[in-house]
Amino acid sequence: MSYTWKIYMLAIISFLVGTSEFIIAGILDKVALDIGVSVSAAGQLITVFSLAYAFGTPFLMAMTARVERRKLMLYALGVFIIGNAIALALPGFESLIASRIILALSSGVFVVTSLTVASNMAPPEKQGSAIATLVMGFSTALIVGVPLGRVIASVYDWKAIFGGIGLLGLFAMLIVAFVIPRTEGEEPVPLRKQLGLLKERRIALALSVTFFWIAGYSIAYTYISPFLLTVTGMSEKTVSAGLFAFGIASLIGSKLGGFSTDKWGAPRTLIGGMLLHTASLLLLSFAASSPVLVFPLLMLWAFSAWSTGPTQQYHLISLAPKASGIMLSLNSSVLQLAMAAGAGIGGIVVEQTSLTSISWIGAAGVAIAVGTAAASFSLSRSKSSKSGLTLKERKLQKVEA
Repeated sequence: MSYTWKIYMLAIISFLVGTSEFIIAGILDKVALDIGVSVSAAGQLITVFSLAYAFGTPFLMAMTARVERRKLMLYALGVFIIGNAIALALPGFESLIASRIILALSSGVFVVTSLTVASNMAPPEKQGSAIATLVMGFSTALIVGVPLGRVIASVYDWKAIFGGIGLLGLFAMLIVAFVIPRTEGEEPVPLRKQLGLLKERRIALALSVTFFWIAGYSIAYTYISPFLLTVTGMSEKTVSAGLFAFGIASLIGSKLGGFSTDKWGAPRTLIGGMLLHTASLLLLSFAASSPVLVFPLLMLWAFSAWSTGPTQQYHLISLAPKASGIMLSLNSSVLQLAMAAGAGIGGIVVEQTSLTSISWIGAAGVAIAVGTAAASFSLSRSKSSKSGLTLKERKLQKVEA
């Protein structure tokens, strides 16, 4: 089909954009050493990125809603290249912070716009698959991009990674310019309307699940490289292999999470996955000094953590089917805020206690998400039950009439 290969081209570019986001966690210790800051301070580069993405992307998307979509993607990629160039060329922690903000804003605009374009290119019955392909490209950055970046940073300078990403960004612009068709903009959805959904208790509670789940995950993942090097005592090569295994497990978890949601439903899959997530982080804290035990626990952690993603998105859409786009946008912002909070809390933990504490504190965050999810599903069932009674009453009224 003519549209399929175009969507795969967008997925490849999404992989590039995703790598620019995730790569910092894989090379955090090297960045900290080179720019002369502590590991916890370097971890705030993830906080800055996530905050800029969470707050900046909705505003930019609202401002550029009427801009033709292909042109908007080209603008976003142009700014994306500038962000990478700053990381490559300018020294110092402040320059790196500026780079992360620019990369966050450009990545957010590109990802949201490309999802819209991919959905429009595919026929109605294939739109879900088109979006899934794009998300898969973004997620593959964890599997290939992060461990590959770790290897490059070990052999060359870590700044070379951003130089390479920036150079590939130029090729990405050519692909978008010559392959992706024009897609007209749309009427902007006011931010007031988007935030209005948060007034509904069920939706606010469901989005809280995303926050606590990702915050717990981020507390541990942000500092995973220094954790494996100093606490577990892994070598450079073993850390790269561990990050690769982590990415593979996350991909499998994401796939099986979607399958489990279809077969056994969202409540069992979501709560079961997060319970396993909590257990894996707790076990990781006990087995931290044993590379033989840590390696499979890393994979169990990644598998359980990412099995939650598709299930949570399905749950959110089911709460507001007529506003699915807004729900996913809100979820994306909450996710980035949680990443920021997790990186910030993790930095305090590393600074005030030790690296060994990040896994069990992360587990505590995910455990809160389990309780929140149980409350969310209970509230949804209660509301559905009341709606069902109202429907029966209406039918009886019609019969009596």
